[in-house]
This record gives sequence, C-alpha cells and structure tokens, in this order.
Amino acid sequence: MADHDVIVIGAGAMGSAALYHLSRRGLRVLGLERFEPGHDRGSSHGLTRIIRLGYFEDPAYVPLLHRTYTLWRELETASCQQLLHVTGIAEMGPPDGELVRGTLRSAEQHGLPHEVVAADALQQRLPALRLPDHYIAVLQPDGGYLEAEPAIHAHVALAREAGAELRANVTVHAVEPHGRGVQVLTDAGSFRARAAIVAAGPWLKKLMPDCAPLRVARQMMAWFAPKEPTLFTPDRFPVFLLESRHGIHYGFPLLGEAGVKIAKHYHRDETVDPDAQARSVTVADEDVIRAAIADHLPAANGPLVAAKSCLYTMTPDGHFILDRLPHCPAIIIASPCSGHGFKFAPVIGEILADLVETGTTRHDISRFRLGRFG
Repeated sequence: MADHDVIVIGAGAMGSAALYHLSRRGLRVLGLERFEPGHDRGSSHGLTRIIRLGYFEDPAYVPLLHRTYTLWRELETASCQQLLHVTGIAEMGPPDGELVRGTLRSAEQHGLPHEVVAADALQQRLPALRLPDHYIAVLQPDGGYLEAEPAIHAHVALAREAGAELRANVTVHAVEPHGRGVQVLTDAGSFRARAAIVAAGPWLKKLMPDCAPLRVARQMMAWFAPKEPTLFTPDRFPVFLLESRHGIHYGFPLLGEAGVKIAKHYHRDETVDPDAQARSVTVADEDVIRAAIADHLPAANGPLVAAKSCLYTMTPDGHFILDRLPHCPAIIIASPCSGHGFKFAPVIGEILADLVETGTTRHDISRFRLGRFG
C-alpha cells in the first residue's frame, strides 16, 4: 500500500503551491525539499518577482495570469499577509522590438488596460529614465511585484495546516515506477505514493535526464544604492522591463533599505551545474547589469549593495513543462519555467492538483506538453 497519495519533490515556488492545493483537497501529501523552503540555491529567492498581465512571451499565457492574480489574492487572505504589490509596469523599448511588440500583442488580443506613451512623455512622468527618442512604452496598471520567499513560506505553512508533511534537507536520488504508483529513493529512505510531482527546478535535469532537453542557466540579481532615492520610491516608480542594445533588463522600485533591484534577463546565458555554479558576483556580472543602468537609469547607478545568483531551468522553446511522463503517467513533471514562471505558481499548483485528481484540467496547458520535444 502507498504511504501517501502524492509525493512532491521540491518545495520552491511550484512545489510549495502544489503542496498547498493538493492538501486543501484532502490528499495525503509528502513534500521532499533538498534544502530549506525559501533557500537561495535555486530559482525562487531574491526578495521580489515581477507579475504582469500583458505577456510579451506569448498571449496564450494571459488566461493563466488572470487566474493566478485571483489565486494570489486568495493566498493573501488565507495567510493574512500582503504578497502582491501593485505598482503598475512600464515595458519600454523600440517599437519594433520583441518586448513592446509582444506586450502590445497580448494587451490587444485580450483587451487588457494599457497606455502607449512616447519616450519624452514617459520621461516627464518618470524622470529617472533616459530613453532614445524613438522608444515607446506600454504602461499597464495591473503590473507589480510579489514577495518571493514569504510567498513560498505562506504556501508551505497553509499546506502543513491542511495536513501536508514536508521533509527538508532530503536529497532525492531517483523517482521510479512501482506497481500502480511510484517509489522515491532518497538519502532518508524510500517513499511510495500513488503519484509523484517532480518540481525540482534546476535539479530536474539531473534527476530525470531523459524527460526533456533542458539546460540550467546562471542568472544574477543586483541591488544598487540610487544616487537620487526619491525618484525610485514605489509611489513614483513602477516595476519595469527595458529592451535596449544591452538586451532586456528588468527592475523594481526602491523597497526599504535593500536598494533598487535590477537584473538582465538571461544575464550572460551561461550553462551551469546547479551544484557547482559560481554564486558570488564578479566584475563582469556587475558590468552586464550596469551597462543598461548607465545608459537609461543614471540616477540608479550608485554603489552595489548586494547581489545574488539564481538559476533558470531552460526548455528549448522557453515555455513550461506540465505533463505526465509517457512511460509512467504516475509521474508528473512540473514547470521548468525558463526564467519567467514564479508569478504563475498558484495556478500551476492548481493545475497539478487537477492532474493528480482527475488526469485533466480546465486550464489550457497544451503548449506545455512533453511531446513537443519529439
């Protein structure tokens, strides 16, 4: 007999949300986490994550975003804390660039509130900016940021209240079929369940190397002491995405004493081993981020306050994976998110609970199937 209904491997953004949604439905759930929930070794730390509705990556994500906003608010109510902060978002770049074109496509296709503003008008509203004359911005009122580690802790705490068990500092070595269910082999013994959800983030490639063509990329986040702090307070400066000759950078307003957080999406695009990555910041790392700051946010170009590495687990097409293994339907692969998944955590948790309970979900996850890789 299986010890549990479901074993969730990994308690980062996706795994913690799965624990929460599964336990709420009365299932016997065990979570196995390699470190401690909210740790800084993977993909779900760094104080904040951007949330936005107009999705330049693909308009197909917008229905999931509507649902995830609702679920974040429900999580806030259940945990009695604010996790989602609305600041608005400015997405800026050349009119024919990937960012602006993609954001407008999503906004127009789904009828999202938005405003298109020329560079000179935007700089009057946001005097911290310096943009080329031909740039435009798409402004959306619903953009903002999530508190990253508190969100994970909220999902975990509520899952435990609902009966979930979570074992931290347990390394999983294998997930394999066992009868009609699965067996999970760890350094703390073996566990059996009717189903397993593998939400191991950067360690998925090591744990299940044949499930999909994945690679792990090193990302760097940095916090700077702005030269003019008043220009970056949340009431005066929104979260932003900026496409320039330096790539796509993203950032946040000044939050407390942490500094202004800015990073380059995909950073230097280095493929790394999650157990052997360089976690300290180098001069080259800082230069990658400062290049765009110097050109476009000079008032933020002050001393480096802090920097952290995190990891993107990349699929070839940049989309998620949410699917059962073809040779073992009891094993569900959950969301190697290619660097843009945190905001979806609650809806992905809901989808995973659906897949365990009924084998299907009302959400359209057709683009996230394993079969697309051949």
